[in-house]
Amino acid sequence: MPLLPHAQPFLSDGVGSAARVGVLLSHGFTGTPQSMRGWAEQVAAQGYAVRLPRLPGHGTRWQDMNDTRWPDWYGEIRRAYDELAQRCDVVFAGGLSMGGTLVTKLAEDLSGEPASKLAGLILVNAAYGTQRRDAVFARYVSWLVTSRPGIGSDVKKARTAEEGYERTPLKAFVSLQDLWKVVVPELGKITVPILYFHSTEDHVVDPLSARLLHAGATSTTVTEVPLTDSYHVATVDNDADAIFAGSIEFIKQHIATTASPVGD
Repeated sequence: MPLLPHAQPFLSDGVGSAARVGVLLSHGFTGTPQSMRGWAEQVAAQGYAVRLPRLPGHGTRWQDMNDTRWPDWYGEIRRAYDELAQRCDVVFAGGLSMGGTLVTKLAEDLSGEPASKLAGLILVNAAYGTQRRDAVFARYVSWLVTSRPGIGSDVKKARTAEEGYERTPLKAFVSLQDLWKVVVPELGKITVPILYFHSTEDHVVDPLSARLLHAGATSTTVTEVPLTDSYHVATVDNDADAIFAGSIEFIKQHIATTASPVGD
């Protein structure tokens, strides 16, 4: 299927000694790399190696998502991490919404691997659950109702939009709920530091997700940064520059404190 106009993945191999730092970024459910491209470009401008993949089933038509499940999406994130880990000394992972869920699972899985190069997580309105009542029924009606109205482009900034699907594929959404059930019980495994950007007004991810993260991630530090001028897709909203600058500062801070410093 043809891609949506700005759905192409982003890749940069970095420049000089800074290229020994890898940064993996993930877009969210029904979205595309477009929502993360500005972030990826700002990080790449620091000379870091960057991977921003297009998740399977995304960036074409919403029906394609119903043919994919969370292991497909996560498999792409793990592949991108493995590629960065082969070329870099340390790797940081960031994600928006479901992208945050996927990189959280990555951190959980890598917690038991001695050779892990993951040094930190950067989350923007990450999703770990919902209190929406209609979500409960998705599992029982998805065989008959294939989609619902879309959840994308929750953006406060004028004349700005997220590129993505106008419909929410229900079979894929049920799989996202299954991913939450896998990730939330394992939050205590995470030992890398977490920088958590959280919009104070979000019409997609409700406050339950923040509570679950803070309650579960007990083996590490969670530094929360409120975003007061953005809605859910904050990476293209009014607080985008604060996310970009804050994440770069976080990376530099934790490069300096890693056991194997990055350098020539």
